[in-house]
Amino acid sequence: MLKPIYSTTNSNASLCNEALRVRLSVFLEDALSNIGSIMGNYLASIIWHRSKEESFTDQKYSRAHQWDFDGGIKINASSSPQVVKKPFSIEEAVDPEEAFVAALSSCHMLWFLSTAASAGYQVDHYHDAAVGYMGVNFKGEMAMIWVELNPRVAFNGAKIPTDDEHCLLHHDAHTRCYLAHSVLTEIRLRPSLG
Repeated sequence: MLKPIYSTTNSNASLCNEALRVRLSVFLEDALSNIGSIMGNYLASIIWHRSKEESFTDQKYSRAHQWDFDGGIKINASSSPQVVKKPFSIEEAVDPEEAFVAALSSCHMLWFLSTAASAGYQVDHYHDAAVGYMGVNFKGEMAMIWVELNPRVAFNGAKIPTDDEHCLLHHDAHTRCYLAHSVLTEIRLRPSLG
């Protein structure tokens, strides 16, 4: 859902928000002309096996499983211990909720870096402490109702963005992020320079 919320220390936040509205309307007009076209496909194999000692129908079975990706990476995964209590969840494994938050954050970061480079800004460091919030959505269903991205970005070189320029770089990245377009979850952006 394209509902970015920006928090800046700059008192010109309304100026930034107006520029964001204009850019968003241009982006949406472009996007509507390409509805239905397929860009590519992405593969993941999800593998789970029941242990012979587990009866399964009593809900007392391990949620540990593996995600295999086409590049060869294998990730240990499980349900979240907040959803299914230990020992049936593996706390050290990645759970779908964490992966969802990480995927949105990663997509935003990759587009941000590309956008910053195209604008002539040199990024030295990017760190996002992203947080997802579960709750009841407008349909009365449990869902990830919003994800807050908190990217802290350090720039270097002769050209350093102002707060407004930094805000616009994040907005441009957000409007290009395929995953942000693919979810109903509200994505809140809280960028800072550092």
